[in-house]
Amino acid sequence: MTLRIAQVNCVLDSRRRSPEALLAAWPTLPAIAEATAAAGAEIVVVQASHDEARFVRRGVHYHFVPVATGRTLAPWRMRRAVQEAAADIVHLNGLDFPLHARLLTGLTQPLLMQDHASHARRSRLAVLRRWGHARAEAALFTAEAQARPFLATGQLPKKAAIFALPESSSAFEPGDRDEARARTGVHGDPAILWIGRLDPNKDPLTAIEAFHQARAHLPGAELWCAHGTDTQLPAIRRRLAEDPELARHVHLLGWVPHAQVEQLCRACDLFLATSHGEGSGYALIEALACGLPLAASDIAPFRALAGELAECRFARPGDAAGFAEAMVALARRPAGPGRAAVRRHFEAHLAFPVIGRRLVGIYEAVLARSMQPCGSR
Repeated sequence: MTLRIAQVNCVLDSRRRSPEALLAAWPTLPAIAEATAAAGAEIVVVQASHDEARFVRRGVHYHFVPVATGRTLAPWRMRRAVQEAAADIVHLNGLDFPLHARLLTGLTQPLLMQDHASHARRSRLAVLRRWGHARAEAALFTAEAQARPFLATGQLPKKAAIFALPESSSAFEPGDRDEARARTGVHGDPAILWIGRLDPNKDPLTAIEAFHQARAHLPGAELWCAHGTDTQLPAIRRRLAEDPELARHVHLLGWVPHAQVEQLCRACDLFLATSHGEGSGYALIEALACGLPLAASDIAPFRALAGELAECRFARPGDAAGFAEAMVALARRPAGPGRAAVRRHFEAHLAFPVIGRRLVGIYEAVLARSMQPCGSR
């Protein structure tokens, strides 16, 4: 039996009105759909949109549903489109759409919801989640531990099955380091890469302090930072102004096109991830795809992504000394499988074909579970 799945995305992109522009800007959306279709499921993507559109691309059916009516949204239109898809399971992306979830659990198909970096803190949304998610059959998180606060506060029903699976993967591949260095201008022994928004959660200040401490043991090290939102940029500039020697070895690259990120991953030797919390960690997944060893925050999603990799060291969020120790240990590892071992881990556990197959297996488990009497679950 071929499962028919409705993958539902309720985010309305105000900047991109056409389906083509949206799919180009959100490459993981079609990539996950295509990976799941390649694994044997029939996929219908139901996407909130400004304009109506239907087409089939690379084996995936797309239905773009106009949901904006003046200044309000019309979630019942998404429900109608999902009902029309006649799917066996509804896969709702995001835990921040309780009204949509409630409407979709009014259908006959079981509802599976996937976390995309939501927070379970007390709020009006948390109250709405308790109502909207009450009938959900299952939920997906990068690590099962991420579900605990949602279950403890009733924002997911205790009967819901919890599955661990990353939000997405990456099409990045390893490449020649010297060639990538020639293209990007990256240098350093080691060259260390940090990617993220300059905000307290990503914690670039800890990254810079950890690098400062690591350089006492790695005098040839250089830190390369690709960043978007600049909330903490003034504080970072003040820190670097206090230490001109450190400033010479910290390279603030600003926003970098996505294709250039792949080149940076190929050019660098280590990846530094200092986040306090993540839904998954796209930049970390991309680094793994390129074979980079990791010095990463000891948080559940990073642990889940890295698995048992010997080429990964963890430190408590905010612990600059711990991150420095991790970087030094990785840089001093004897020559060995290194990047090749990281890439093998990625291919075995995180590549798109693997995510697609695991999703199909989860869909099968959720459907079988939904057919059991409630008392036997």
